[in-house]
Amino acid sequence: MNQDYCIDGRHFRTKEEYLKGLKDKTKIDKIKNRLPEGDVEKARGVLQLIRTGKIRFETILGRDFTEELEDICDDVRKSPQRKKQNIPNESRRINRKDPKKETINEKKPVDPKLEQAVQRELLKMKRRRRYLQLGCAAVAALFLALFGLHYFFQNRTQSSYEQYDQLKEKSEEKYYLGDETSNVKVNKTEPVKEKEILPEYNDLIKINKKLIGWLKIDDTNIDYPVVQASDNEFYLKHNFEDEYDKNGTIFMDKDCDVLQPSTNFILYGHRMQSGAMFGKLSKYEDADYCRKHQYIEFDTIYEKGIYQVMYVFRSTILNSDDVEFKYYQFIDANSEQEFQSNMEQMAAISLVDTKVTAEYGDRLLTLSTCDYYETNGRFVVVAKKVPAKE
Repeated sequence: MNQDYCIDGRHFRTKEEYLKGLKDKTKIDKIKNRLPEGDVEKARGVLQLIRTGKIRFETILGRDFTEELEDICDDVRKSPQRKKQNIPNESRRINRKDPKKETINEKKPVDPKLEQAVQRELLKMKRRRRYLQLGCAAVAALFLALFGLHYFFQNRTQSSYEQYDQLKEKSEEKYYLGDETSNVKVNKTEPVKEKEILPEYNDLIKINKKLIGWLKIDDTNIDYPVVQASDNEFYLKHNFEDEYDKNGTIFMDKDCDVLQPSTNFILYGHRMQSGAMFGKLSKYEDADYCRKHQYIEFDTIYEKGIYQVMYVFRSTILNSDDVEFKYYQFIDANSEQEFQSNMEQMAAISLVDTKVTAEYGDRLLTLSTCDYYETNGRFVVVAKKVPAKE
């Protein structure tokens, strides 16, 4: 705890200064004892000795004493009646030096121009505060609206897919290839036999004629209907009922064929931060996760299918004149050599060694989504059709 060094209301920071103050105090007391009260001439004499340096002080107490002497001389010369009031020198010194006890009775006049300038600045500050408050409120409202919009689309999407799943379970009526409700694309030139649509998709295809199947992976959020359009753009920003939705819909590449099945079914979906669509597909780069989720269920509207994961890799969308491997162009294998070449290239870049291989004639399923490791990056999971889960 620091000691308080104080003399006559004056505080000293160090002990050394305090000791000097005590010396000055002793010297001042001796002079006061020898100076008769009211003797102006002797007061002036002492004041002259101080001013000429014959009497010296080392601390601020000396300055206080000098001011007291000046008050005595000035009071008597300017107002003789003050002498009769017999005001103690100590009181005058304290009142003079202590601003907390000093009372200001007179109000100084204010420059009108200065006052106007101050008022203008205050008005500007007030306006700036108001604009800042309005700006903050607008930004907050915008974020709230965006959050509400995101929540609306997310909730609508989730609610809709739950309803679609219920419809899938309840459907009983039979539909065939020739029905108006079916809009399946046929790429092959051979005659197509009439095919019966699986019962669980009869009600769903009434909602959207572009329905092509259903994708599901156990213990994940992936449990969605799959559509196919005449281009690969529309369902990037539209839901199953063709309404605008930034979540989009899982869709099959426009060049794939489910009536006369192509070698490879390629399905695309957004990588949503919420985890919707293919938002969590990248978890397949973990070998343990891949092993626990190695089976993918993909039904076309005509037949059921179980696929086992083979390859997991990263790729990019390349220029049309690039000669590198383009997984998204591998839809039909025209020969065994072409098929094996594609398998080898995917195996070479796979992030996980699943020990699963495919042979010419096997049906493949490819899931593709965005990948942000590089520009136009893609994350890809490739599986082959198997009779059943082992």
